[in-house]
Amino acid sequence: MPPVLELTHATVLRGGTPVLHDLSLCIEPGEHTAILGPNGAGKTSLMRVLTLDDRPRASDGDGPPPLRLLGRFSWDLTELRARFAVVTGDLDQRFGLEMSGGRVPGLDVATSGLLGSHGVFFHHDVTPEMRQQGLDALARVEALHLAAKPLNHMSAGERRRVLIARALVTRPEVLLLDEPTTGLDFVARQQFMDSVGRLAREGTTILIVTHHIEEVIPETRRVVLLAHGRIAFDGPPEAALTAERLGGVYGAALEVGKSGGYYHVRVKA
Repeated sequence: MPPVLELTHATVLRGGTPVLHDLSLCIEPGEHTAILGPNGAGKTSLMRVLTLDDRPRASDGDGPPPLRLLGRFSWDLTELRARFAVVTGDLDQRFGLEMSGGRVPGLDVATSGLLGSHGVFFHHDVTPEMRQQGLDALARVEALHLAAKPLNHMSAGERRRVLIARALVTRPEVLLLDEPTTGLDFVARQQFMDSVGRLAREGTTILIVTHHIEEVIPETRRVVLLAHGRIAFDGPPEAALTAERLGGVYGAALEVGKSGGYYHVRVKA
């Protein structure tokens, strides 16, 4: 199988100023990866590249496009999302809550991933098989009990689960999560990340873009540290998530610990 993601000497300019500098990154199937960095490191710019909202240029200005997803340079976005799914921390605000006041039940949210829509509407022809796929996706994130519950009656953690189910309904090879636990309390965050870990163990390649070290799941095989639009370090978690290395990236004296497979950090007094 081709790499799920290939960036080759990619540069992104905004207003004529580079926001990503000469990035090269190759992630193989099953290589669960966390891309970590402080505010201003370039994570948002990288997400815009991976969601095809921005197109990077080759650093030397020549050669083929510097981005390939699942082995291909060009994609129809609907086809790509069926295989390379994306869930962002603000998706529950843009999905449902703004479109319909949040009155979309969990099963419709999950099933709508097959339709490329924000809910199931009267003009959609939804088959029993599609409904079953929605139920199966909810089951994968332990959210079957939310099938009939509207989004506006769910907690932030529950909404995040059904949005993950929506992304999983097409059985994608890759799940890209951007700041996935934004707005969740520490209990909901732990439950949510444990669900993501189960998906990793089931065979979905997980990519997490975050500034929270607590979102690095135990199944993570690789951590990429971003700083000032460049890759500051790329290696296994035990080498990346040290007080010295993280302190250099975040610009602070830190203490790093680990319990239950998860890392945690605090600023030294």
